[in-house]
Amino acid sequence: MPFIFIYVTNPNKKTARKIALYLLKKRLVACTNLFPIESLYWWNNKIEKSKEFVLILKARKENFNKIKNEIKKIHPYSIPCITKFNVKANKEYEKWIKAI
Repeated sequence: MPFIFIYVTNPNKKTARKIALYLLKKRLVACTNLFPIESLYWWNNKIEKSKEFVLILKARKENFNKIKNEIKKIHPYSIPCITKFNVKANKEYEKWIKAI
């Protein structure tokens, strides 16, 4: 059973946690991880740097569009980073993800 990781950058821990709980309560994701990062990126023709929080969401592949749309509704960035990675795992873990 293929499942996905969804990588989302957030301006702070509060926002990352809010999005994680929102998606968990809707049962669109099985598990979330969040951690601090330092980002360097182009914005308005100059290189910016910022402290952000990454949210990794673990979900069924078929939920990606719903998850993406729900994140866009509540994310504060005008262009949020919402990227999908197809992953494989041990059968027990994949079975657990499927059951959510």
